[in-house]
Amino acid sequence: MDTSTHYNPHNQLHQGQFQAMASPCQVLIEAPHEFDPSSLFHKVQQEALRIEHKFSRYRSDNLMYRINQHELCELDDETLSLMDFAQQCYELSDGLFDVTSGVLRRIWNFKTLKALPTQSQVDALLPLIGLDKVSRSGRQIQLPEGMEIDLGGIGKEYAVDRCWQILHEQCPWPFLVNFGGDLRVSGPRKHDQSWRTGVENPDGQQPTAVLEIKSGAITTSGTAMQHVEFNGIRYGHILNPKTGWPVERPPLSITVAAPTCIEAGLLSTLAMLQGENARTFLEEQGVTFWLQ
Repeated sequence: MDTSTHYNPHNQLHQGQFQAMASPCQVLIEAPHEFDPSSLFHKVQQEALRIEHKFSRYRSDNLMYRINQHELCELDDETLSLMDFAQQCYELSDGLFDVTSGVLRRIWNFKTLKALPTQSQVDALLPLIGLDKVSRSGRQIQLPEGMEIDLGGIGKEYAVDRCWQILHEQCPWPFLVNFGGDLRVSGPRKHDQSWRTGVENPDGQQPTAVLEIKSGAITTSGTAMQHVEFNGIRYGHILNPKTGWPVERPPLSITVAAPTCIEAGLLSTLAMLQGENARTFLEEQGVTFWLQ
């Protein structure tokens, strides 16, 4: 898989693009024309694909597949770290952020849904949700029958931070890593200029705002692209793992700024899970955010 590259002499930006994790991925490096970023672009792409392959629930040749087949598995350092983070998120959110809630996709497929699930269908899946039900001892993990783990809720943000680290160690120029709208920058551009990025419009048209960022990360969570309507009621794809139903009255879109992408992603997702109380939650966290 090749990386598409381009250089804009007007703003001295080298751009590399590729697809990973079902998202368009972009790296921008502000450097003179004679700088060759090809090896750096390749390393970023390879790291993104490595993470996708390792943690994808769609593959049958990785550790996640064996875990979801209810085998007793030994976790390597990287997977152990992500599972520990998922456990912290679960506890801090009082169970709202739950990497075992992916089983709800069995009845909530927003691309093909023709009718609302019945309450009995929802009730049948609720016993299969709850990270506290997963058996863990040291590095070992085993899921009860019927349960599964999906790290997709933190995987893309983790990949941005990992690729940011690679560039931070090897790239002498200002850079930006953007995977599907989740992005992190190395710092300000030359002459202390900001990086500029658009906030996605919930209707899919032109961005509603342009943000300027000199450090840290920005992520956006929302239901604009995945939702259904029945009897005049809008149901977004972000599900409450405690009820099995979509979160009630969430904002269309939440964008959060934080030092790292995985922190920003956690905050934007947790805020969406608060529904109509999202603004209050974010204000209590003391973070910079934008609601739509």
